[in-house]
Amino acid sequence: MIESFKQKIFAVSILVALLLTGVSANLFASDAHGHDQEHQQGTKEFDPGTFIMDHIGDTYDWHITTIGEKHISVPLLVIVMGKESGWHFFSSAKFHHGHDAYKGFSIAHDGPYKNKIVEYAANGEQLRPLDLSITKNVLAIFISMALMLWIFLSVAKSYKLREGQAPKGLQSFIEPLIIFIRDDVAKSSIGPKYEGYMPYLLTVFFFIFFNNLMGLIPIFPGGANVTGNIAVTLVLAVITFVITLYKGNKNYYAHIFWPPVPHALKIIMIPIEIIGVFIKPFVLMVRLFANITAGHIIVLGFFSLIFIFGG
Repeated sequence: MIESFKQKIFAVSILVALLLTGVSANLFASDAHGHDQEHQQGTKEFDPGTFIMDHIGDTYDWHITTIGEKHISVPLLVIVMGKESGWHFFSSAKFHHGHDAYKGFSIAHDGPYKNKIVEYAANGEQLRPLDLSITKNVLAIFISMALMLWIFLSVAKSYKLREGQAPKGLQSFIEPLIIFIRDDVAKSSIGPKYEGYMPYLLTVFFFIFFNNLMGLIPIFPGGANVTGNIAVTLVLAVITFVITLYKGNKNYYAHIFWPPVPHALKIIMIPIEIIGVFIKPFVLMVRLFANITAGHIIVLGFFSLIFIFGG
């Protein structure tokens, strides 16, 4: 039973991660050569606003560190399909070292697609290609997915080898979290049929948990603002919304379309309940995005004071 349960968790983890990868890659991508521009222009006065936005945004490369005036970063894979030129695969390093364009693509410095990959029409208009690039947030999702698989495979193996014994090591850390989700979230909110929802609940919980922790680590492979990306929280909200509508029983829909209130109030309550079906996932999406983004901004703001007062 435990092995089957774990396998479900792994399968859902992969599905969620791939969905997040696609949406995150399509919607959000930032300036991949900002560090090189700064290097070419020389040392500039410290701008806390630019510093903060560069760190919380998504990028086409992963900045590791700065040694003197040299910026060390890991270039990532760019995957784009132009409106007329078809598919292209190349390293984001092609945008570095003074190259403004590569194969007709460049990173916009202004306009509606600022800091995103664009191509230019004959009349100079910016066109947004289909962008499935492996950005910083996408790579961080793959890393967190690999971390989750390694942890849960190890814990499942420990259960098999130490059946009937007290948990030990990593198992003793993960088990209380699983029990918390099972007893305090699933059982209390869903009821007797909670087991069918446990794989998804655990996947979402540990996905958010690990990415939030990794976002606090200032060095590679940490520091990515995954859950502070509105595309990521959007996908989580949409998946939860679909599952809720699909698995809702007659009591659930009865409370929406015929709530147990006096008939005179039904005229008011029914529209409110229907609107609430859409507002709840939207609010959850915005709350996670806003909380994580605000946390990063506050921490980076305090870091900025060091350079402001030092200057």
